[in-house]
Amino acid sequence: MRKLADALYSLAITLWVGALFAIGYLAAPVLFAQFADRALAGSLAGEMFKWVAWLGMASAAYLLSFLVARRSFGAFKSAVFWLVMLMLALSLAGYFGIAPLLAQLKADALPRHVMESALRDRFATWHGISSGLYLIESLLGLWLVIWQERGKR
Repeated sequence: MRKLADALYSLAITLWVGALFAIGYLAAPVLFAQFADRALAGSLAGEMFKWVAWLGMASAAYLLSFLVARRSFGAFKSAVFWLVMLMLALSLAGYFGIAPLLAQLKADALPRHVMESALRDRFATWHGISSGLYLIESLLGLWLVIWQERGKR
């Protein structure tokens, strides 16, 4: 059973961090490069980011459970535990905080596209904040990949 738990631990990290990079730095830029309709590209990218957020939440739940089961209260002293918590917090902030704000700005701009409306600057600011948080989460993910063996000990 321990081998299965260890394998799932590694798999959760791989899926989460892999999805962060595959969607954020490969799929989304390709969408914007290939589609002339930026609204459509943004809508598709947003849908993919939603799934990455849910994958991150599920992965974090398993990883945190794994660390607590493996180390009991010692998990709270683990850098890996807090790294996962920070990544989870960033994911939650993006999905439950910033994404609804961006969606509301888009809705308020109708019938025009948000980037053609008076809300353009607010949207661009919040989109930039979201992108920055995503970059931080991605870099923390790389750190988690490097440190993942520490969590198994």
